[in-house]
Amino acid sequence: MGPIKLNQPLPIAGLEQVDPFILLHHAGPKIQEPGGKNVMEVGVHPHRGFEPVSFIFKGAIEHKDSRGNHSVIHAGGVQWMTAGLGILHSESPPKEFVEAGGEYEMIQLWINLPKRFKMVQPNYQGFQKEAIPTFIDQDGKVKLNIVSGEYKGLKGPIESLTDITAYTIELKEGGNLDIVISKERNTMFYQLHGETIVQNQEIGDKQLVYFSNDGENIEIEAKNDSLILFLAGDPIEEPVVSWGPYVMNSQTEILEAMRDFQMGKMGVMV
Repeated sequence: MGPIKLNQPLPIAGLEQVDPFILLHHAGPKIQEPGGKNVMEVGVHPHRGFEPVSFIFKGAIEHKDSRGNHSVIHAGGVQWMTAGLGILHSESPPKEFVEAGGEYEMIQLWINLPKRFKMVQPNYQGFQKEAIPTFIDQDGKVKLNIVSGEYKGLKGPIESLTDITAYTIELKEGGNLDIVISKERNTMFYQLHGETIVQNQEIGDKQLVYFSNDGENIEIEAKNDSLILFLAGDPIEEPVVSWGPYVMNSQTEILEAMRDFQMGKMGVMV
């Protein structure tokens, strides 16, 4: 992405999307040298028609947008933006982090919106680690953070338009986890670090696994300490036409988005 090197497990050749998930970027881990060049500065840019979501695992990210939202989310937190009819935003490690230095790691996920929601009013939800409910098993080897959706009676703080399930999962060696997901949903997880066994298959570092409506129980066993982003959602099953920062249903709608951005209809950053 410009000068920034990322791991991109979705989309890749042969796998354009895991409907409704259309893009996943893994940045880092990177070292921010104290006072050095910002390792992940992303300037002002527009979005329309989907939800860009950032999961911060190390460091911090500062968000500003054309709706007046401004926040700094630290490690363990999440920012979930509904672009809807159009919004401008910027995101970057904050000045304080750049000056102090440290390790930085995040994931950005793009979640498609069905046609009925593509032109809703934009919205921003930002939550720190402390606001995200956590399930820890009896032996302390499984820690599951509920960002959106529910797990064992715990409900995540994100109000998802399309009922997305999103967990971050920290497993210690020997930890076992069984997750039940409706067979009507598409499920995927991305393993940032570690080695696990999932449905009798060995999964390694920086590997994406997906399940398309083919079961309700997903069993995960950690061979060593592992970190996972787990996602599930109902497939939208509509045409997807994307260009740059816009995800719509037709080429005409993409051209309209480009025109509206040029005309300033997506707002102004001050």
